[in-house]
Amino acid sequence: MKKILLSSVLLPVIAAFFLLNGCKKKEENKPATPTTPTYTCASCTTTPEAKAANDNTSKGIYKGIIIGSSGTIKFDLANNDSTIKAYMTIDGTEVTLTATVKWVSGASYVSDFTGTMGGSPVTITFSVNPDGTNPTVTASNIPGHPNATLEIAKETSTGLLKCYEGTYTNATKGTTGTFNLVLSTSLKKWQARSREDGQTEAGKVTGTFDSDKFTFDPGTGITGGSTLSGDNIVDGTWKTDKENGTWTGHRTL
Repeated sequence: MKKILLSSVLLPVIAAFFLLNGCKKKEENKPATPTTPTYTCASCTTTPEAKAANDNTSKGIYKGIIIGSSGTIKFDLANNDSTIKAYMTIDGTEVTLTATVKWVSGASYVSDFTGTMGGSPVTITFSVNPDGTNPTVTASNIPGHPNATLEIAKETSTGLLKCYEGTYTNATKGTTGTFNLVLSTSLKKWQARSREDGQTEAGKVTGTFDSDKFTFDPGTGITGGSTLSGDNIVDGTWKTDKENGTWTGHRTL
């Protein structure tokens, strides 16, 4: 198995990926996606933070995206020292979370990461196998975001992870939603989560990345793709046998 393992087993993706069903709720506030490719993520790293010694262990750096409303998260599991923390940004609010469990060599790592946001407690439960595979958020309690969905991947010393936040449109139905994506630069693969505005369920889709082009995996029932221009995903289109629309995004981690 390659050194970066994208989190969770690929689930069947229905053709109507962008039409997500669920109970209605108040429309979520999402950060605006830049409309010009001149945007640059000044805080984003251009080289991996992960240390080589941690590539095949549960130690290291894990990055991911959040749907509900929109954000990113980075877990630091003793990458440089004994520090174990998570750094979350959601709807522009930054929160540092601290683990309650110490890292043990050769064992799976499972811990709550806790902190506060707006005076209310935050808890995110993270787990990963001893070799760093299958990083997963098994539970989350984020104030104001009761139905958050997180998608996590492990970064290695040779494979930078990049996280993008964006939006999509469904031209057929006249709807819009959030579309956030994690890109593995070494595997040349990406995985994304989307949620229609006003819904509580998030869909998942995967694809490949070649040169500057994003394309959907065969079997997803979706055709189309987009182009990476600097830190921006531009000219994104998607089409199923019944619907079609556009998608765009920008790097935030």
